[in-house]
Amino acid sequence: MIARRRVLLSLLAAASAGAMRAFAQTDSMLRVGAISAGPAMTAESPLGKILLGALAGLGYAPGRNLAYDARGALANVQTLPSLIEELKRNGPPILVAFGYPSAAAAKAAGVPTVVFAGAGDPVETGLVDSWAHPGGVITGISDVAAALTVKRLELLRALSPQMKRVAMLWNTDDRAMTLRYQASAATAQMQGLVVQPHGVREPDDFNGAFAAMDRDNPDAILMVADALTSLNRKRVFDYAAARRLPAIYESDSFAHDGGLMSYGADPRESLTRAASMVDRIFRGARPGDIPFEQPTRYLFVFNLKTARAMGVEPPLTLLGLADDVIE
Repeated sequence: MIARRRVLLSLLAAASAGAMRAFAQTDSMLRVGAISAGPAMTAESPLGKILLGALAGLGYAPGRNLAYDARGALANVQTLPSLIEELKRNGPPILVAFGYPSAAAAKAAGVPTVVFAGAGDPVETGLVDSWAHPGGVITGISDVAAALTVKRLELLRALSPQMKRVAMLWNTDDRAMTLRYQASAATAQMQGLVVQPHGVREPDDFNGAFAAMDRDNPDAILMVADALTSLNRKRVFDYAAARRLPAIYESDSFAHDGGLMSYGADPRESLTRAASMVDRIFRGARPGDIPFEQPTRYLFVFNLKTARAMGVEPPLTLLGLADDVIE
């Protein structure tokens, strides 16, 4: 009887030790869930590789002390809450969000979140209380549309000095991007330009926007980036190229994919800083106590191959401004 009792106690002790070891491993594991209103930021995607590289620089390795998973809504933003629930199934993660709808869904779910791009003005959209003291569960990085529009219009004018009318494309269902469009349009109008607004809500709406531009020809296009416009970017590239319209986009990925030119935050810098915020939250900081930041590095990318296919030869002064010229 005593021997059996000793065996039972020994088994219970071993089981307890095993549970404690398992708990310790879980407790030391950084769980990161990437959530996007567009494509998923998988470990193999360009943005996923940048994020994981930045986390590796902070000492986090997948399979050792980092669990990473990603979900993307592919512009079907109604699915974001369920995608976030999927990310939570294996344990509470810290989310890295791309785009305002993703950040808003994360806030509604009460999950600690770092947004690195596409959030618009986080105070105006109600994501945070203030830039310096966000409050709640959201922090991150975002830029100011009005200031960037000045530069984008300057670059368009360098290519098309007689520009008077600018067509602007944006997703009217994205609150942050609607505010971004409004700020961009106000900036353009202050510079004496006529803004032709072309809001879209679904893929078929692009046909209507193109037809409207055919009826009232713009001199250039500025597209506000979100999941919907990004997923339909090649249609905009083709339309602009066929009509030899200068067009500028908000991210370097657009120019690398065939768009004429882009000016926007360097995603590598933004994701590196986002990874640092994730690390701080994992170590005990509250997202609401981490100030929301703005990017400090912006890239101008010019696709010379696209320009020449359009029959456009850019001035050397414009090419000289580019951080990257694609040939």
